[in-house]
Amino acid sequence: MILTEATSVPATSLPVDQLKAHLRLGTGFADSDLQDELLETYLRAAISTIEARSGQILLQKQYSWQLTRWRDPVRQVLPVRPVSGVTEIKLIDAMGGEVLVDVAGYRFVPDDICPAVEATQSALPNPPVGGTVEVIFDAGFGSAWADVPSELGQAVLIVAANAYENRTGTGEAVPMTALELIEPYRALRLMRGM
Repeated sequence: MILTEATSVPATSLPVDQLKAHLRLGTGFADSDLQDELLETYLRAAISTIEARSGQILLQKQYSWQLTRWRDPVRQVLPVRPVSGVTEIKLIDAMGGEVLVDVAGYRFVPDDICPAVEATQSALPNPPVGGTVEVIFDAGFGSAWADVPSELGQAVLIVAANAYENRTGTGEAVPMTALELIEPYRALRLMRGM
């Protein structure tokens, strides 16, 4: 299984000003945006860390998920959440040829814990021998930082600030406070049917 981000979060959606306030950086100077690019880098890394630890996608992105087989021929749980919709499913043969699966053959099942793709007929279409199936879907709480739950947003700021303040790598990677904030959002893989 290979999960790939097909789109990235635009810089305008990142909470650079909130991170500046969290770090208590000075404002009102002519060069007050001098560190914005560096802060954006730390925010992107912190968002990726929180997403990986929680299984939750914070800001809206499109994903491509390639599988060599379905775990269950009738219902496949998606690897992250929240998922807002499945755009398409493709069957890819060993030579790279693609066939788009008819949307009448499957449906997206929204769920807070186990969003999934389900067959509307007897089974989901089998990947070709030596090939894969690719699921394209959209995930994330929304496109604006205000859409992200406050606990997860605070965890991102804590991780980004920790990385910024410990640029030599001497601090802990993910502070305990951030881990405690994301704990209610984590889903046990055993429960998710993955």
